[in-house]
Amino acid sequence: MKKELFQVDYELKNGAAGLLWKLISTPSGLSEWFAEDVEQKDNVLSFRWGDTIQKAKIVSINPSSSIRFHWEDEPEEYYFEFRIDHSELTRVVILIITDFADAYEKKGSIELWNSQIEALTRRSGM
Repeated sequence: MKKELFQVDYELKNGAAGLLWKLISTPSGLSEWFAEDVEQKDNVLSFRWGDTIQKAKIVSINPSSSIRFHWEDEPEEYYFEFRIDHSELTRVVILIITDFADAYEKKGSIELWNSQIEALTRRSGM
C-alpha cells in the first residue's frame, strides 16, 4: 500500500529560529524532544527509544531552513522533513513537518507529531 504525504504546521509563539534549528538538526537537540538519545556518524543518525534503535540518513539540508531525513528501513521515496518558516503577519516562527503514512495511520501519525511538538515546546519554552 502506498503511503500518503502529509504536512503539519506548528506556530511557535516564543520561537527563535536559531534555537529551533539546533533542536531539529543536531543530535543533542533531537535528544531533547524527539528521541531518548540520538547519535550521529557521518550523515546517519541513530535514534533510540528504549530498546528500539532506528537509523535515518540526512538526505538534504538547507542550513537554518530545512532538513530532510530518510529512515533506512523505508523505501527511498519516503522521508520526513523539518522546515522553518516565518509569518510576516504574526511574526511567529512556524515549524512545518512533512511526513508519510498509510491512510489508516495518518491520524495517529499526526497525533504523534502533536505530542512530539508539545515536548519540544515544553522543553524549549517556545
